[in-house]
Amino acid sequence: MIQTPYYLIDKSKLRVNMERIARLRDLSGAKALLALKCFATWGVFDFMADYMDGTTSSSLNEVRLGRERFGKETHAYSVAYADHEIDEVVSHADKIIFNSISQLDRFAGKADSITRGLRLNPGVSSSSFDLADPARPFSRLGEWDIGRVEPVMELISGFMIHNNCENGDFALFDRMLGEIEQKFGPLLKRAEWVSLGGGIHFTGDDYPLERFAERLKRFAGDYGVQVYLEPGEASITRSTTLEVTVLDTLFNGKHLAIVDSSIEAHMLDLLIYRENAKLAPSTGDHRIMVCGKSCLAGDIFGEFNFEAPLQVGDRISIQDAAGYTMVKKNWFNGVRMPSIAIRELDGSIRTVREFDYTDFEQSLS
Repeated sequence: MIQTPYYLIDKSKLRVNMERIARLRDLSGAKALLALKCFATWGVFDFMADYMDGTTSSSLNEVRLGRERFGKETHAYSVAYADHEIDEVVSHADKIIFNSISQLDRFAGKADSITRGLRLNPGVSSSSFDLADPARPFSRLGEWDIGRVEPVMELISGFMIHNNCENGDFALFDRMLGEIEQKFGPLLKRAEWVSLGGGIHFTGDDYPLERFAERLKRFAGDYGVQVYLEPGEASITRSTTLEVTVLDTLFNGKHLAIVDSSIEAHMLDLLIYRENAKLAPSTGDHRIMVCGKSCLAGDIFGEFNFEAPLQVGDRISIQDAAGYTMVKKNWFNGVRMPSIAIRELDGSIRTVREFDYTDFEQSLS
């Protein structure tokens, strides 16, 4: 039995998402790039590459990882590139998307050997969190003024527009895309490709995939562009668990269980957005608060129902522990870093990465 804590990627569950992505590609003609900012565990990239067209990145490190570990088409994007990194970024990329006209002007010559694009900000998004809203007031994410973009069209051939965030509502996507067409139509007509970014939960069980595909195909035809999508969570949702063990139990007005993991260190995105972790099933008459082992008072995974009182040594599987989770893990309190394991299609489990004191020590100086 593998020592907890560890992330467990289940390929059979991952394949469900991959097959839906492949079907969307077939129906719509759109290409799908894995968003490495959400998931960068390259141990399953060879599996995912059979269903996807490549990767998109947010930094030099990510674009290099995409090129070296995933292969296929490699898009580079960053909110801002530094002079000392731009040459290496270009060396790993097929396309580079600049966040601003000033960055485009500054580095267009450096990137004249690859395809260049620009990020547009339509001023609308599906985000309910100001922290994650790319269209928030005074946003630095992309250009919005058509009058400023038109003079630089000879330097680019396409656009990236990312304004969907955890959007499982096709009607909302459709409406916002219509607003994008109304605002940026003249620019889109002059483009060869358009990336509509990520944040669209089209691999959900109830999502109208065929209607989504038809809308993408119509958009591509109306503007004569190759459409790209950048699925992050849509690629890996429901595929991965965080396996933990109960270390202690106590009662302080509520029944508590302390596990050998930490939401601060191992599922930070939930803490940032003040969301509970997911346990399945959460059934039974015993209501227990599952807590992390760090010193942070709010290091709490949430309250869940169990069929029996938890005991020291019991194992718990925390669901949906892939997207914006593994990429954010950290060494807070020096808590043991979860290993990474993969459940193969035949059911066998293999550990692909373990972390030890040396990793902790070398993460600092």
